[in-house]
Amino acid sequence: MNILVCVKHVPDTETAVKIGADGKSIQTQDVNFILNPYDEFALEEALKIKEAKGGEVTLITAGPEEAKKSLRTGLAMGADKAMHILCDESHDSLALAFCLAEGIKDESFDLILCGKQAMDEDNAQVPIMLADKLGLPNISAVIKLEIGDGTATAHREFEGGTEVVETSLPAVISAHKGLNEPRYASLKGIMMAKKKEIKDVSCTCAESGLEILDMAYPPSRAGGRIVGEGTDAVPELVKLLREEAKVI
Repeated sequence: MNILVCVKHVPDTETAVKIGADGKSIQTQDVNFILNPYDEFALEEALKIKEAKGGEVTLITAGPEEAKKSLRTGLAMGADKAMHILCDESHDSLALAFCLAEGIKDESFDLILCGKQAMDEDNAQVPIMLADKLGLPNISAVIKLEIGDGTATAHREFEGGTEVVETSLPAVISAHKGLNEPRYASLKGIMMAKKKEIKDVSCTCAESGLEILDMAYPPSRAGGRIVGEGTDAVPELVKLLREEAKVI
């Protein structure tokens, strides 16, 4: 199977994010960027399908030159080649989906896999919008995937049960945590990744329809207070929980 995996270069989840001087972007100095963790699930699933059915796995990302680092990470994990669309990283989800669709319009894939969402913005919109732009079916937040002859059967969790959906291929499917356990890149894979192709793809990116007006840190949590000691404090505590916190 010929499988495409869409990936994104995002700040490490352990990074202490600081707002930039413009108040509209994050400060990228000294920030460690990584391959989006949800995209690792998508890539691992692509590699498992390739190992079972043959074919090749292609990565694609749209973003600044530094995004190639995440492509190299994916190549080290076992992807065969990669495509990079050089563009501004400030696009909204719709503009990014348009950019990806334009970048692969001349390519042919049996399956397109994405992470459920990117850890930097958490919009979970690009896979759905990409499927719409390509005119393909979409299944989101998949925790189990079975590939048949021209079909895919996907399992999705929801509160109280599991939904099983079948679709024809090609399709766009987004991976949720629990789909698999992503592998680590081996030393051999890291060395081989340096020789694998990253194809630069030109694209006329759509203009973003969203504008960031301001960024702010979450309000500081208020400090606790002592309302009394022992059993004598219970009436006052109950009163505050009912009238102030409104939780009872």
